[in-house]
Amino acid sequence: MTRAFAVRLPSAQVYWTVLSDDLRPVPDVDEFLRHLRFGRGCAEATTESYARSLALFLTWTSLVGLEIWSAVYRMTGFMLWLRSSGRRGPRRVNGVVGAVREFCKHAVASGVAPPALLAVLYEAADDRWLPDEVRGETLTPRGIARARHRLPVAEEPVDRAAEAEVVALAQACRSARDRLIVLGLARGLRRGELVSLRREDVHFAADSTMLGCLVHGEHLHVVRRDVAPRGAFAKSRRSRTVPADGLLVQAWDAYWWERAACRPADDCDFVLVNLSRPPLGAPMRPGAINELLAALSRRAGLDRLVHPHMLRHGFATDVLDAGGTVDEVQHLLGHASPHSSQVYLHPAPQRLRDAVERVADYRAGNPS
Repeated sequence: MTRAFAVRLPSAQVYWTVLSDDLRPVPDVDEFLRHLRFGRGCAEATTESYARSLALFLTWTSLVGLEIWSAVYRMTGFMLWLRSSGRRGPRRVNGVVGAVREFCKHAVASGVAPPALLAVLYEAADDRWLPDEVRGETLTPRGIARARHRLPVAEEPVDRAAEAEVVALAQACRSARDRLIVLGLARGLRRGELVSLRREDVHFAADSTMLGCLVHGEHLHVVRRDVAPRGAFAKSRRSRTVPADGLLVQAWDAYWWERAACRPADDCDFVLVNLSRPPLGAPMRPGAINELLAALSRRAGLDRLVHPHMLRHGFATDVLDAGGTVDEVQHLLGHASPHSSQVYLHPAPQRLRDAVERVADYRAGNPS
């Protein structure tokens, strides 16, 4: 049975591969995963997800007695096996099949797999059915390849953390470090970005030019680096600065005294470290952020468990409700495209009501 396996290189970088029954890396899969991690610069967590998906595919090919490229012709059977064997939902099945599809594309481009596989995985289409905003100004339809194997997924609204929930989480914190984490997430930082922050990235001096930085005012630098705690990664390839408000600066000051009391943390350059559980002074792992928020949700008596990304969604909505623009949200969240920021916007009910009332006033001849 094949399984995913983490490989730590002498440079301290980590990527994931897939081991066969004899505990050897599967060559074509290993080459693809190394290409993802080092050729395309994907995060360690991304190669882990791909490795686990491809391990499932290779396990299934072994069960049905098919060679890898022959098994692609029976992709529907693989999807049925995924649904029935592990109670996986449509979204998860589509993710696994998407990983197999990317692996096959790379294999065809590398000359390892026959080009005919692409016709099995994709159907030819054009972009005439796409919205005008996506098509642009081109009038002539352009050919595109559309994935054949995809289960329908019901669209569910992405939830956001309300302001009252953020306040309750902050009040339930028992340490300055935990309060800093809650406020950092509530200022739009991703879980991986927060955990991978280095001390040199925090510029909370009133005059940051003393630190050799050209950005004025208190702020954080979000920088993508190759070496970080397991699973921690700045998703965006673009570095960005995030302005800090007074509450975040106060939380940082309180945490720094708390951190200074932990002697093992002196040699660690990462901002967030373990203060009460071994190994003391070691960088926090991203999963610990989820565990912390789950514990805080229960301690605060909330009706639901708040996840890190819910605070990020809440921040984006608050920026817009406060009169911000989409381009401001795009920069603060670190999105390459404004279309990505649209997903994070959840207009408040009162703002929707105001919009309807403005239409009514306009029709009545009383534009505001």
